[in-house]
Amino acid sequence: MSMGERFLDKKDDGYHVAVVGATGAVGQTMLDILAEREFPVAELTLLASSRSAGSVITHQGKDYVVQDLDGFDPAGLDIALFSAGGDTSKTHAPRFAAAGCYVVDNSSAWRMDQDIALVVPEVNPQALNMARENKIIANPNCSTIQMVVALKPLHDAMPIERVVVSTYQAVSGAGGKAMDELAKQTAQLLNAQSVDVDVFPARIAFNVIPHIDDFMADGYTKEERKMMDETVKIMGSDIAVTATTVRVPVFYGHSESVNITFNGPMNAEKARGLLADFDGICVVDDPSAEDYPMPTEAAGSDPVWVGRIRDDLSCPNSLHLWVVADNVRKGAALNAVQIAEILIR
Repeated sequence: MSMGERFLDKKDDGYHVAVVGATGAVGQTMLDILAEREFPVAELTLLASSRSAGSVITHQGKDYVVQDLDGFDPAGLDIALFSAGGDTSKTHAPRFAAAGCYVVDNSSAWRMDQDIALVVPEVNPQALNMARENKIIANPNCSTIQMVVALKPLHDAMPIERVVVSTYQAVSGAGGKAMDELAKQTAQLLNAQSVDVDVFPARIAFNVIPHIDDFMADGYTKEERKMMDETVKIMGSDIAVTATTVRVPVFYGHSESVNITFNGPMNAEKARGLLADFDGICVVDDPSAEDYPMPTEAAGSDPVWVGRIRDDLSCPNSLHLWVVADNVRKGAALNAVQIAEILIR
């Protein structure tokens, strides 16, 4: 879809790019993906909080000293990829934008601001035009991203009326301490030891917790509300969405069971073809061979994987999908770099 004039002037020698939150898992993955996709970086600046400032990160054979975000002057930056939390983004993203730098933010700070673009490049790249003035672009929630990529080709073919989604989300979505807790609890249980519970509200090893983020007055959690509200903003329609988000003892890769009702005729055969032809989706759907997407296989990969595509026998014009993606890559770092790629086209 046409973006009109360029966002950033073409620079033959590349662009000055900053990664904010460079010492975290998403920040590290952003660096990996910038290299893998050969993003034209002329100068790279790594930033983090004061407690991480001074550490050294090696990237493409070169050592970079991580600088303190609080004291950093963003003048001269072209693009900053933020993955440092909502409070940090609220404080520093406007400061970077005022200096003329485009900010792609991975936190929830700006997602539902009506003046801020909430973008999944395969789904609504035209929304980036909102950022020409304010320079801030929001990355959606990881579980929202993979779902809307799967919804997009179907919605274009036949408008979607309602979505019911249940997620099975990896512990990496809660950060490094959460992954450590799963590993530690697993070892404790296998050695007949008592289990330490710190990060999650209950034991995560060999368990399933139907609770991600804080509960709201209506009984939904904030994570569920994010999926519901963000999907409507991204898809630009009156789709009704309801969600149940669940934490499972998997390190990387979110899975989702998605039930979709359309405004008119749609069947599994047609949907399978539409999904297979869409950029960014890989269909793995062969029940006879017990072949379907799983987080262990999606981890470390870029596509959104879709399988278990079947008609809903209980409701006309309805389908079931099973959607899996690496939550740190497509759910965060890759989506941000894809946005940056559009900014330099």
